[in-house]
Amino acid sequence: MSFVQVRLPGALRTYADEQALVDVAAGTLAEVLAALGQTHPLLLPRLLAPDGSLRPYVNVFLGADNVRELDGLATQVPHGSTITILPAVAGG
Repeated sequence: MSFVQVRLPGALRTYADEQALVDVAAGTLAEVLAALGQTHPLLLPRLLAPDGSLRPYVNVFLGADNVRELDGLATQVPHGSTITILPAVAGG
């Protein structure tokens, strides 16, 4: 089986047993996130809206590329890739 690594920021580690890196099966981004949600069910609602789309404040990168500029959730995530999830930060 092929695997990818999902990198989580500190703000989301609470929902992933404090793990910074999680290995999941490769596939489309939707499949990667579904696999992540199976092992860490509290994490997925923070990433996906109720309709299954990425939440607007969640940025997901395949390597250095924002998946919103690729094929979104249909983006193929090849074996050995790194996905980085970064919630948007706002401040004043």
